[in-house]
Amino acid sequence: MINGAHIVMYSRDAEADRGFFRDVLGWPHVDAGHGWLVFEAPPAELAFHPAEGEPSHELMLMCDGLDTTMAELAAKGVEFTQPATEARWGRVTAFRLPGGGHISLYQPLHPRAHGR
Repeated sequence: MINGAHIVMYSRDAEADRGFFRDVLGWPHVDAGHGWLVFEAPPAELAFHPAEGEPSHELMLMCDGLDTTMAELAAKGVEFTQPATEARWGRVTAFRLPGGGHISLYQPLHPRAHGR
């Protein structure tokens, strides 16, 4: 039976992004060998959205208070790449990873699937 999910994020600077998740976000992790960090992710949800064109995947981190979380991350030097906006399903922004990627961050307004 399936008992978990392993998310892989490709990066132009994997070492810097690992350091970001370890030092800035403070996610618990294990060293799988040779400095290859594998992080414990917070509870997760999976949703399917309709796509026009090629299907794709996106990682969106969730928080309870977007303004507070943005202020905490900004104090640690995190660069936000879009202002907080209101959507029907939540308040959303995005920030830059050291390796050049972007991650969305949102405060959901919909019922959450985990922790039910």
